[in-house]
Amino acid sequence: MKTIVLASQKGGAGKTTIAAHLAVAAELGGDSPCVMIDTDPQESLVAWWNSRKAESPAYAPSTIKDLAEKLDLLDKAGYSYAFIDTPPAITESIRAVVALADFVLIPTRPSPHDLRAVGQTVGLATGANRPFAFVVTQAKPNIRLTVQAMASLSEHGVVASSIIHDRVDFASSMIDGRTVLEIDPKGRSAAEAVALWCFVKERIKENNKKR
Repeated sequence: MKTIVLASQKGGAGKTTIAAHLAVAAELGGDSPCVMIDTDPQESLVAWWNSRKAESPAYAPSTIKDLAEKLDLLDKAGYSYAFIDTPPAITESIRAVVALADFVLIPTRPSPHDLRAVGQTVGLATGANRPFAFVVTQAKPNIRLTVQAMASLSEHGVVASSIIHDRVDFASSMIDGRTVLEIDPKGRSAAEAVALWCFVKERIKENNKKR
């Protein structure tokens, strides 16, 4: 089982939305079974999953203290991928979560404040010797600003070519336990979610080869 951790020091970057969409994209893409874990005290991912009618992806409750043991049990149970949401902070507990990751995805909005804050999150991943990449989220139609953000992020690490744009359907899909992949499978937002999952999966494969 491969573990993907969503981490970002800045709140509002879309970690929970990305975690849910990646898990569903993986399931629909044939990379099942998948499981989600929420380490954020706000439990936004839990709330989304509780309102979901579909039985997959699964959700596994866990404390940070018991996370390593829980991941081992889930691996033995036959899960293919685990997606872990984290709170917007840099703490020792989050360091412990990142240390268990096979891959760290850092959602970042294309704003000066968000770009200035990526350093600590990058330090978190590199300090634990974990592979990571950025994904630009909540991008506006201003292409120049998005391109500038991607260029800035590329100085720190790999940036996903798939951009998650700021559309209403991403937010509204999280209200009733669904994703854009289920609401409008042929829409632009769904295509972005699928492309991001393909990117993450490929990066994990490349990192495995390097190891």
